[in-house]
Amino acid sequence: MVTSGVGSPLDDSSLAFYTIGQVAEILGVQPAALRRIEDQGLIHPDRSGGGQRRYSRNEVDRLREVLTLTDEGVTLAGVRHVLELRQRVTDLEDELAQAREHSDD
Repeated sequence: MVTSGVGSPLDDSSLAFYTIGQVAEILGVQPAALRRIEDQGLIHPDRSGGGQRRYSRNEVDRLREVLTLTDEGVTLAGVRHVLELRQRVTDLEDELAQAREHSDD
């Protein structure tokens, strides 16, 4: 019996273990669509020793975001811009939280 205890590698959302075929099936797209998204630099899957792409749960979530935006008519270039802006907002929120912590001292 396989269990996923606290601290188990299965709990690590950054662990890359999904193949391109598995991710394509999960997301309901063709593997070629995932390769195209990778070619645009929107994801960076790890590679196995044999060179096969390996995706983490984090990357699957990011792909889901990309596909949602493209389904809404956003180009891949537009998706890149949206994702960069979201990351910038997250970074600024982190900086603001740190500044507030330091001002409380």
